[in-house]
Amino acid sequence: MPLAIAKPGVTRVGWIGTGVMGRWMCQHLMSKGFSATVYNRSKEKTQPLTELGAKVVDSPKAVAEQSDVVFAIVGFPADVREVFLGTNGALAGSKPGTILVDMTTSEPSLAVEIYETAKKKGVHSVDAPVSGGDVGAKNAALSIMIGGEAATIEALNPLFECMGKTIIHQGAPGAGQHTKMVNQILISSNMVALCEGLLYGYKSGLDLETVFKSVSVGAAGSKALEVLGPRILARNFEPGFYVEHFIKDMGIALDESKRMGISMPGLALAHQLYLALQAQGYGRKGTQALMLALEHISNVKR
Repeated sequence: MPLAIAKPGVTRVGWIGTGVMGRWMCQHLMSKGFSATVYNRSKEKTQPLTELGAKVVDSPKAVAEQSDVVFAIVGFPADVREVFLGTNGALAGSKPGTILVDMTTSEPSLAVEIYETAKKKGVHSVDAPVSGGDVGAKNAALSIMIGGEAATIEALNPLFECMGKTIIHQGAPGAGQHTKMVNQILISSNMVALCEGLLYGYKSGLDLETVFKSVSVGAAGSKALEVLGPRILARNFEPGFYVEHFIKDMGIALDESKRMGISMPGLALAHQLYLALQAQGYGRKGTQALMLALEHISNVKR
């Protein structure tokens, strides 16, 4: 029997992980008329959603028991495994026909494992990591990269359209996560160049606000420069995406690269620089805080 297309007022949504991005993503679904049952380890982070009418429960299993589609966006692969496959995970509370959607950036192999384990229970699963950070989440402008069966994704499209502007089926289970690794590899070296360029401008005595007007519109321009450049200039290192999560993503990409037998020297360098940043105590800052590590290496006082 074909899966029903998600509809407001009919499809019950579950949401696991209401942090910097998850809160906004779930809120967009609710604003379009979808009811939501939510879980977060820190219950206080669910408050903005409860104020809009979301029901809070005590486990991912309880989320699934009251939902037709269960989304999760959490921190690390171990968290993904726990919230989906653990004793009190979403799969344990799912009935046949439930759809599980992992929007965390995680391991492609884990996405395949969740898919295969869920299938044995008659439950559907897709991996759908996102790019766009806190701004993209808040503005419902995320890029969503999806791995899974076409029929399942078709049923989910009305939900994805509430959260993102670029929604692309990349292929079989795990393909969404592989695509996100490409995304993170592209970002990693770009972030090094972004911070090095601005550091050079500062040290040479230029006015960085004026420099930004020139370089942001030419070939050196990028989404990272557009969004994170102004934050660096304002010395705002609060997270749109955590350093520790970016380190996790680069580690996954390096592991996958090693498995495939390909060399990634640029990615490895970026990974080491971010590890240094984390060692300096900035793991819970935003990725733009890489500037602090580079300033430290060059003994630049700000």
